[in-house]
Amino acid sequence: MVERIRHDVLILGAGLAGLRAAVEISRRLGERADIGIVSKVQLMRAHSVCAEGGTAAVLREEEGDAIDLHAWDTVKGSDFLADQDVVWRFVKTIPKEILQLDHWGIPWTRDERGRIAQRPFGGHSYPRATLAADKTGFFEMATLYDTLQKYNRFARYDELFVSDLLIEDGRFAGLLGIHGPSGQTVLLEGKALLIATGGGGTLYGFTTYSQTVTGDGMAIAYRAGLPLEDMEFLQFHPTGLVPNGILMTEACRGEGGYLRNAKGERFMGRYAPSKMELAPRDMVSRAEMTEILEGRGFSHPEGLDYLHLDLTHLGAERINTRLPLIREVCIKFIGVDPIEKPIPIRPVAHYSMGGVECDINGRTRVPNIWVAGEASCVSLHGANRLGSNSTGECLVWGGITGAEIAAALPSLSPASLSDARVGQAERHVQEIAAREGDEDIYALRHRLRATMDKRVGVYRKREDLAQALSEIRDIRARSKKAPVRDRSKVYNSNLWNALELENLIDLAEVTVAGALAREESRGAHARTDFAKRDDEHWLKHTLAFHDNDGPRLEYKPVTINTWKPVERKY
Repeated sequence: MVERIRHDVLILGAGLAGLRAAVEISRRLGERADIGIVSKVQLMRAHSVCAEGGTAAVLREEEGDAIDLHAWDTVKGSDFLADQDVVWRFVKTIPKEILQLDHWGIPWTRDERGRIAQRPFGGHSYPRATLAADKTGFFEMATLYDTLQKYNRFARYDELFVSDLLIEDGRFAGLLGIHGPSGQTVLLEGKALLIATGGGGTLYGFTTYSQTVTGDGMAIAYRAGLPLEDMEFLQFHPTGLVPNGILMTEACRGEGGYLRNAKGERFMGRYAPSKMELAPRDMVSRAEMTEILEGRGFSHPEGLDYLHLDLTHLGAERINTRLPLIREVCIKFIGVDPIEKPIPIRPVAHYSMGGVECDINGRTRVPNIWVAGEASCVSLHGANRLGSNSTGECLVWGGITGAEIAAALPSLSPASLSDARVGQAERHVQEIAAREGDEDIYALRHRLRATMDKRVGVYRKREDLAQALSEIRDIRARSKKAPVRDRSKVYNSNLWNALELENLIDLAEVTVAGALAREESRGAHARTDFAKRDDEHWLKHTLAFHDNDGPRLEYKPVTINTWKPVERKY
C-alpha cells in the first residue's frame, strides 16, 4: 500500500541549495506555501556540511577587487566553457548572499579590523574566499536551517530514498520513494519540484564525497527524460588525504601551504609560475599527476602514490586558528600532526561540473521542475570550477529558484497522477528487489568505482575510455543478476544500495560516453591523445538524453557575451 502525501512544493535534497530555496519560498509566501523537504539522510547530514574553505564573493572593491574581475577569473578558470550571462549573474548576486548570511547570524571569521575575513583561493586574482574557519559549509548549513525555523509551513522527510521522478502529461507530478525507518512506500505529490541532491563523485573509489552522495537526483531526472549536461567534466581536487580521500581544503594553500614532490621541490613553478599552488584545480591536479607519473612522488603500497602538502612553516597559531579541522582530521585519521609533518596527498574525485540541464533561472525542460546546486548544470563552472564558487552557486541559485517557485506557485495546479504511472514506478523498485542470481551488489559497485579510478581519471585516452564504457555496460548486465538478499522492510540498506548502483551505472555511462566523444582537452577533461583545446569543434556543451541503447548525445552552444576564448596561462 502506497502512502500518498501532498505539498505545494517538494524540495529534493536538503543541502545548501535546498535549504536556501526553502528559506526563500518561506520568506516570500509565508503560510501560503506548504513545503516538503526530502532528504536521503538526516537533514544536517547533507554533504554541504563538508565544504571547508570558503565562499567566493567581491567584498573589497575599495581595495582593488572588482565584480568584473571575479567574472573574468571564473570564465578563464572554466576554460571558456561557462555561460557568461550566468557568470555575470552569479558574481553580482553572491556578495548580497554573504551579507544576508551575516545578518542571519553566521559566525564569519573576522580580520584584525573586525571585517568579514577573506583568503586567497586557486585561480582567483584577489583573496575573496569568505571563510568561517575551515568549516564554512557547516556554518552556512546551520545558519540556513536555524533561519528556516522562523517559519511553520514545511515538513521534513528525512531518510527517504526517492527512486522515481513522476511526470504526467508532460509536467511534474510527484516523487516515489522508500521511507527508511518504516519501509513504507511513499508517493509525494506537488505542484512544483526543486532537485537539489548534489553531485555524483562516488562514481570513484578515491573521492572526497560522503558515501551517501550517489547522484540520485541526476539519475532519476535522466531516466525521466531530462538531459544531463557536460557530465564528462568531473573535477579532481589536488589535495585528497592519502589513503582515504578526505578533503584537505584549498584553504591550506590559500593560507600559504606548499606542494612538494619527493625531492622536496615546490614543483608548481614548472607548471603555473605566476600562481604556484594557487593555480586552478585542473592545472594543479595535472601537475601533480605528471610529477607522480614521472617518478617524483612517494610510493604507496596500494598504488596511491602521493606528494606532500606542507603546512609546517605556517606555525601552530595559524594552523590552529585558520585550519583547525584539517589538523584534527590528519591527527585522527593518519596520525600526522601538520604542525610538525607534511600531509600525504594526491588528486581526488571531488565535484561534478555537469548536471541536469537548466536555464539561467534553474528551470528545466519539464514544466514545474527546477534544479539548483551541484545537481544542476546552469553552466557557471564550464569545464573547471574555481574553488569557493560552489557554495556560492548553491546560495545564489537556491535563492533564485526559491523566488521563481514562489512567483509561479499561485498559478500552478497539481498534475493528475494516474494509477498506471504510479504502478510503473512501483514495479521499478519491485523488480530490483526481486532479482535473482549469483552476482553481488557490493562487488559490482567496487568494480565500477575501480574502473572509473583507473580509466577515467585526471588523464584520459580513447583506449581507456572505450574499455571503461565496455566494463560499465558489463556491470549493468551483471547487476540484473545481483539479488537484494535482505528481505526486511525497516532500514533495508541492501535495497537502497541496489538502487544507488543503478544510479551510479547510469551516471558513469553518461560521463564516459561524453568523455569519449569529446576529442579535445579542456579544463578537467584532459585527453593525452587530443592534448589541445579545440574551440573550432568543441566550444559547445554536451547534452546526454536517456535511451535504451545508452545515452544519446547532442550539443548546444556556449553563451559568450563578453570574452572570447584565449590561451589559458597562469
